[in-house]
Amino acid sequence: MASASRFSEEEFQEACAELQHLRVSGWEMPVVTSVVRVYQRPLNKPTGLYEYKVSGIVRSPPDLLADVYMDLDYRKQWDQYVQELHEIKVDGEEAVYWQMKYPFPMSNRDCVYVRQRRQLDFEGRKVHVILAQSISVPWFSEKSGMIRVKQYKQSLEIQSYDSWRSEVFMYYFSNPGGQIPFWILNNFTKNGIPGFLANLEDACLRCQRRT
Repeated sequence: MASASRFSEEEFQEACAELQHLRVSGWEMPVVTSVVRVYQRPLNKPTGLYEYKVSGIVRSPPDLLADVYMDLDYRKQWDQYVQELHEIKVDGEEAVYWQMKYPFPMSNRDCVYVRQRRQLDFEGRKVHVILAQSISVPWFSEKSGMIRVKQYKQSLEIQSYDSWRSEVFMYYFSNPGGQIPFWILNNFTKNGIPGFLANLEDACLRCQRRT
């Protein structure tokens, strides 16, 4: 796990607050399904990239959902976009090296990021919070054929919805670099987020069936 210095107490508290009181004034809502809503707004104006907020319900207890999300080995089984995923040491801390498959003709990407998971009591609710953010590691250069993602930030907040489902909030931003037109990237991302949560849910259901 990353050291506590990577993420402040304020960041964890703000993540919990967003789950309880979703702030989407000024955000567009381009994707709505029966269980998830995706909101977007421009963040990186020179490139036209968007940042995303997602709220929804996942058919899994909170503890299991957080465990599955953090399990790198298991994610390689259920996430079709993972090429390589494992922990590395950066300045004595745990970090994650991640290779992502991108659809043809886009080049694959890789990223080095830190993450931290905590369980908090917030407004009388037990909330799992997982924060992740890319870091610069000059000595760990990208591999041949890869483009390094230098701006990546994601958070996942989870609390109980009922006896067998979880309420989730996710924030996501990534600047994949390269020369891909921003509208292609935005469409790929906003449509891929519901699919990611559906695959995460299915991975949790498979774990439940085993037990």
